[in-house]
Amino acid sequence: MKEFKYVVQDELGLHARPAGLLVKEAAKFKSAVTLDSGVKKADAKRIMAVMSMGVKQGVEVTVTIEGEDEDAAFAAIETFFKENL
Repeated sequence: MKEFKYVVQDELGLHARPAGLLVKEAAKFKSAVTLDSGVKKADAKRIMAVMSMGVKQGVEVTVTIEGEDEDAAFAAIETFFKENL
């Protein structure tokens, strides 16, 4: 299991466009990718679950990745967060 924390920088938070892109990125991997905002948790492969979290700018999200390809998934998801959120 690997995890990292990220504070959302995007002024609109984790809204529809980046949520959709995140789901597509997470779906490339077999590993389970979970987001935890401290208030809600969501499967990063489910668009409605990610959007229902309502993550705003400045909120710290813990991303947990667990599975057979977790190393590759960790690198890709962490890069996604830095470039898109």
